[in-house]
Amino acid sequence: MAVDEEALDRAFTALGDPVRRAIVARLSRGEATVNELAEPFAITKQAISRHIQVLEQAGLITRSRDGQRRPCHLVPSALEALTGWIDTYRLATERSYRRLDAVLDTLEES
Repeated sequence: MAVDEEALDRAFTALGDPVRRAIVARLSRGEATVNELAEPFAITKQAISRHIQVLEQAGLITRSRDGQRRPCHLVPSALEALTGWIDTYRLATERSYRRLDAVLDTLEES
């Protein structure tokens, strides 16, 4: 599986900020406008717009047009790419621990 390192870097950098992680968490429940996303934060709407722009540039969210509304949406495939990358290393580590457990069980039986 080919990994776009630059896309991973952008996504992980974007998710390094707690406000952006909260925005992603909110969008996991459904679309939301900038005003709706700004509600829980004590920062300006301009700051929220900048956070949204960073998430968009990272490919984690998109915006659509619905009349006057511009709702934001998560991009599930982008999140799947991140979890797939993480799972590669998680699974390799789990295999190593299972092998270690097997060796320890053998030593215990001896």
